Formats: sequence, structure tokens, C-alpha cells
Amino acid sequence: MGLMGKWVGWVILVVGLCTRLEASTHEGRKGYELPMNCRKLECPPYEVIESKNEFEIRSYRDAMWVSTSPINSTSYKNATAKGFDILFSYIQGNNNQAAKMNMTAPVLVNILPSKSRGPFSFSNSSSFVVHFYIPKKYQKDPPIPSSPQAHPVKLPQKHNNNKYLIAAVRRFGGYMDDSNIPTQALALKKSLMGTIYESQASREIVPYSVASYNSPFESKNHVNEVMFWFDKN
Repeated sequence: MGLMGKWVGWVILVVGLCTRLEASTHEGRKGYELPMNCRKLECPPYEVIESKNEFEIRSYRDAMWVSTSPINSTSYKNATAKGFDILFSYIQGNNNQAAKMNMTAPVLVNILPSKSRGPFSFSNSSSFVVHFYIPKKYQKDPPIPSSPQAHPVKLPQKHNNNKYLIAAVRRFGGYMDDSNIPTQALALKKSLMGTIYESQASREIVPYSVASYNSPFESKNHVNEVMFWFDKN
């Protein structure tokens, strides 16, 4: 079954599961609107702790996801297609419980960009890790993937002895591709200049994530996000 067919299967698998993303803001501001697909698919909860015109700052609860091993590629599109196949097989029952799980949103991809072609561009040194959020029913005891290329992981990941991570998030529409991802990441970086997040956003290489809430089978109202992860302290 091709990627398009699997996305059709994703739509069929939806049974009306619904979780609301929890949002609160300083100064009474609202964050980005809840993506429409989060009204019919499970999405990870988060809290909006700051909201600006060009970005918002979120704090995510610890949650279990299933991820691929790093995929080396010059193309987000190619890496994501490969990773999607691996993870879709997992939720279709290729796991130690033979459990079939409903599709969730977003498809989250961690990107380690090129060191030679610019801070957000892709080259042979780029790597991509694709993630699916594990449904609430399986959060406490996630099925173990049968494939050695997939692994349960807890996100957000901890590093540098900091207990929590926050995310700076920029939202954009249309189809996400190899050309607009670096452009949107650079726009997020520029919007963080002059803020308390400037020093972390100004690192030479900034690992970042992109989140897609829609299948390519959907022709309009796409919701995409580019995210920088920062230390909370």
C-alpha cells in the first residue's frame, strides 16, 4: 500500500477520539486556534505560556511517543515518507501486543540540519526522526515495536540537566516541503531576536522540529508548525 493509500486508511481508522489541547496565556491572550484535526484525533496537550503575533511559547507535558531511528536524508519529504511507513506499520499491529491503534496528530519530525548549507538547510549530514503520539489508552504501557527501526520515547526530551523543555512555535499553512521548512525556521529565529530566547535561538546549529496536523490527502486548511526547543530555566 502506498503512502496515499495509508493516509486514506488513517481517515478510516478515525473513530471520533477527541482530546482538547489545553491553552492558557499570560495577559489573557489566546494562543493559536486548535487545529481542526485535533477535534477528531488525539493530540498531545500543552499549555501556552506566552503568545505573540509571530510565535507562541508552549510547555508540553511528558508523554509517550513512538519514534523512528534517525534517518539520514537530503529531503524532509523522503525521510518523512520512510518514517511514516515504519510508524504506520507499528500502529497497524506490528508490535508485541498486536495492538491496532488509531492515528493521532501531529506527525512530529525532529530535524538536525546541515552544518554546511546554512542553519536550517538539508544536506547529506542532515538527519530526521519521525514521531507519532501514542493514544491515551496506551500511554502507561505502550506496545513495543516489532521493528528495530521504531522505539517508544518520552517527549519532550530532557537534556543539560534541565527538568523541563519549552517550545517556541510558529504556525504556517499550505503543504510542508523541503523549501518552505528552512524559510519558516529562519522566520521563527528572526522573530525571537530581542526576546529572552534570543541566545538559544542564535546558536550556530539549532535542532528543531516540524509538526504536520494534516495528511497530504487533504487539499486545504493545512496546519503546520515549526518548533525550537529551549531549556526552561
